[in-house]
Amino acid sequence: MKSITTLIAAGSLLAMLAVAQTSRYTITDLGPVGGPPGQPFVIRNNGLISGAAAIPGGAMHAVLWSRGLKVDLGTPGLGGANSVAFGVNERGQAVGQAETSTADPKGEDFCGFKSVGLPSSGNTCLPFVWQNGVMTPLPTLGGNNGVANQINNRGEVAGSAENAVLDLTCPAPQVLQFRPVIWEQGRIHELPTYGDPDGIAFSINDNGQVVGASGTCTTFNVNGDLTYLYGLHALLWQNGTAIDLGNLGGTAPGGGNVALTINNQGQVVGVSGLSDNTTFHGFLWTKQSGIQDLGTIPGDAASVALGINDSGEVVGISFDPNFNPRAFVRQNGVMTDLNTLIPAGSPLFLFDACSINSRGEIIGLGVTSTGEAHGYLAVPASR
Repeated sequence: MKSITTLIAAGSLLAMLAVAQTSRYTITDLGPVGGPPGQPFVIRNNGLISGAAAIPGGAMHAVLWSRGLKVDLGTPGLGGANSVAFGVNERGQAVGQAETSTADPKGEDFCGFKSVGLPSSGNTCLPFVWQNGVMTPLPTLGGNNGVANQINNRGEVAGSAENAVLDLTCPAPQVLQFRPVIWEQGRIHELPTYGDPDGIAFSINDNGQVVGASGTCTTFNVNGDLTYLYGLHALLWQNGTAIDLGNLGGTAPGGGNVALTINNQGQVVGVSGLSDNTTFHGFLWTKQSGIQDLGTIPGDAASVALGINDSGEVVGISFDPNFNPRAFVRQNGVMTDLNTLIPAGSPLFLFDACSINSRGEIIGLGVTSTGEAHGYLAVPASR
């Protein structure tokens, strides 16, 4: 899940931080990022962070944060107004999606920039790899658009690309099928779905294992993973085979059941619906134990697991009964509100926790007392 747009009144957020707590993390404010899809998405073991932030004039640009610096990857980009960097590896190669200077011949809004209210000319939106100041587009499956979601340290990229087949499950403006893919040395390879017309690969580890989902097309998920996918099957692709990871009894409303991240141990996290199909929980899947319900922060109603490091620490979002989000970290089997582990009186309330690296550093989206969305970096105080 790539973004959370529900903003809670700042006063009620900060009131939740009033109880004195022992600080376990220090917080670095990465600065304002604008609305969705602006936020940090992934942090690597060397501290490189990929994401997106608004620029003057309202457009969204792919960015990298490193050692207190923010690097704009979207100028010149691929010639269009908007871009996002969903992933980065430790070699400094970033991947994402970027608008081009070419009008989409079918009028699609594949990247959803219009849907989230960004200034957009309705151009095609291509997957890219960025390195050393150069953004290079990646091929599709014959369609006009695609997205690169993650890149591993071998330079292999996971994402989704359109083919030329009309998708009858799609509501306007989406028209064509989009399929899960990987790119190796710039060449595209389609991954099988689980009998579904559409699919997306969200994450790839250094062993080449890929996770994502397949399902049907739906309206653009502005409040979730910023895609048109309604996931029916959370999938692991291994040696070219799609493995259904199962579910928690139902299908999650909104974006469906999706595997979002895989670590180098082959452990997978994501989201699945419960048996009543009215709520959803984050899950952890392992080869040994299968799918496990991670539950929520005590008293909450729903959750999403967004990131996992090689030690098995999990981060994500927990939602209260009114669907107000708060970031969580799960360590030694215990899920904790990350806001209770930062200094009292912090100027940021932490909405979500998107990624955690081997050093236990966490990144995500927070909000100031005035309701402005900022990226943050949480560093364990013991470091």
